[in-house]
Amino acid sequence: MEVTVQREKLAGSYNFQDRLQESWGSNLQAVNISIFQINVGKLCNQACLHCHVEAGPKRTEIMTRSTMEQILTALDQTPGVTTADITGGAPELNPDFRWLVTRLKERGLHVIDRCNLTVLFEPGQEDLLDFLADNEVEVVASLPHFAAARTDRQRGQGVFDKSIDSLQKLNARGYGRDGGLKLNLVYNPTGLLLSPNQKELEREFKKQLLDRYGIFFHSLYCINNMPISRFLDSLIRAGRFQDYMDLLVSAYNPATVAGLMCRYQVSIGWEGSLYDCDFNQMLELKSNPIGHIRDWDAQRFASRFIVTASHCFGCTAGNGSSCGGEIS
Repeated sequence: MEVTVQREKLAGSYNFQDRLQESWGSNLQAVNISIFQINVGKLCNQACLHCHVEAGPKRTEIMTRSTMEQILTALDQTPGVTTADITGGAPELNPDFRWLVTRLKERGLHVIDRCNLTVLFEPGQEDLLDFLADNEVEVVASLPHFAAARTDRQRGQGVFDKSIDSLQKLNARGYGRDGGLKLNLVYNPTGLLLSPNQKELEREFKKQLLDRYGIFFHSLYCINNMPISRFLDSLIRAGRFQDYMDLLVSAYNPATVAGLMCRYQVSIGWEGSLYDCDFNQMLELKSNPIGHIRDWDAQRFASRFIVTASHCFGCTAGNGSSCGGEIS
């Protein structure tokens, strides 16, 4: 059976809603909106094996400036928002990335750039590092491991060396040190594993990167691999989907529910559609009751019920998992 057909067949085979009702006693509901997470496109200079966006060099989905202007209008109507979290793809490859960052900073927002590090070496990005630093943009950078082989296996040959070079350049520009510009790293496990204890792994990352390469950073975010998109395909091909889902379900932790990122943010797709989280976005599970940013209503969206599915076990397993790392 084709992998794409298998995806559809397996999507509803584990019922998160029932487990949530048992442990939480109600449907999952938003609390407020403090973060606008903006996916500005699926174009990327890498094509990582675990990428839930299925981004790559051949993707053509790119957010237009017109859609960005609709987002800015919505932000002006939502005073509780403090952070704009810009993601992709490689968000910096959107031709209006710098324009958007500038407009967001004019509104006094904290801006996060989800950076794959190697984009700093792309043609036309020679001024990217200075632009990020001058605008005090927080960099959340992907680095699967401090060992070259493990990083290259997940992200492609030669990615590790370029990533180390980029991190050293970020440090030299004022990122990663106490009192300096924010530089945080993201870790994804390899294989059928949950993320380890975040604080313990952070200590190990800091020691290894400092001792080997003289690199400093602030925090390490541990994120479980979600059983969707490319990672789901790899599970299906290996015949390990059920094993991984059984792991997630057995590790379900009700203490993570209160801190789930979907309760405090809106995820905005490259064409302006609204979702409860980045993962729902990739599955095209639109939010209720508003489906597009042009129809924005902050009050209604802030009290909405969250759309859930079987992949939600990934965020609630073990210590929990979010775009900001573990949540319990």
